Amino acid sequence: MPGRRALLLAAAGGTLVAPTALRAQGWTPSGPIRVVVPFAAGGTTDILARLFGQRLTETLGVSILVENRGGGGGSIGADLVAKANPDGQVLLFHNSTFSATTAVLEFNNRAPHSIERDFAPISLGALVPTVMMVHPSVPATNLAEFIAWAKAQPSPPFYGSTGPGSAGHLTGEVLQADGNFRMEHVPFRGASLLVQEMLTGRIPFGGDQLSSSLQHIRAGSLRPVAIRSTSRSRLLPEVPTVREQGFPNAEILGWNGFFAPARTPEPVLARLQTEIAAAARHPPLAARIDELGADPGGNSSAEFREMVHAQVAALRPIVRQLRLAPE
Repeated sequence: MPGRRALLLAAAGGTLVAPTALRAQGWTPSGPIRVVVPFAAGGTTDILARLFGQRLTETLGVSILVENRGGGGGSIGADLVAKANPDGQVLLFHNSTFSATTAVLEFNNRAPHSIERDFAPISLGALVPTVMMVHPSVPATNLAEFIAWAKAQPSPPFYGSTGPGSAGHLTGEVLQADGNFRMEHVPFRGASLLVQEMLTGRIPFGGDQLSSSLQHIRAGSLRPVAIRSTSRSRLLPEVPTVREQGFPNAEILGWNGFFAPARTPEPVLARLQTEIAAAARHPPLAARIDELGADPGGNSSAEFREMVHAQVAALRPIVRQLRLAPE
């Protein structure tokens, strides 16, 4: 669906870039490249990192070692990369939670790093919608019905996220404030752990990137009530977005992408961006990303930087209004 992908990338501030002579010139990695995923294994971000890693191993000629460092809504793994040697040998593969944790930690004067100062965005890996879900025991098919159910409970129901200050945490607090009801937050070290608890019913409400939750939705084990991203998913076209349901502040464009430590030399960033963009267009990988309900990325470093920084800027006033703490 090339037309749709082009439209989504344009909305995200990105365009696909063509291969250039840089691919055969400039920096060459000196050994295996560590790609830090700041969440537990098994979620969409982890899956995509490993898919890109397989292709980049072939094109860069070195092993890509994916390392899961969960905790702190992704801030622990991100901080490891922020403080790594800026030589291209340690990268971060993060998602839109990076924007949320940045805004939350800054507001609370607890930011161990700055997304603008300490990281060099390389390229978008994929645009991935996030779906808000309930356990089937909850009699709700949309947010209004869920909120009505939550208000009728004798005590506030639990909702889960991928960590304090994460996009899921921020979304849960926005829904409570704008919907005038209460829930109790339960943070996890990754989406796979959250989904496991949602499947048992112990956590009745939460969000995850669609790619890793679609199987449970299709099996009837979880029920979608809203899409948190900026447009409906082509795989769940009947599920309205949070904005369509009256909660625009809960809208967060879902993405996954590559970052290097700040001060990484330009030839290193250029080679990495070229290879990542080429990987996103590689037919087998692009097809796999499409199967996951996502749209391949591959924009320029400048476009990815603009997209991420604009998202952080949009979330900062929401965090201030909520006075959201990282717990």
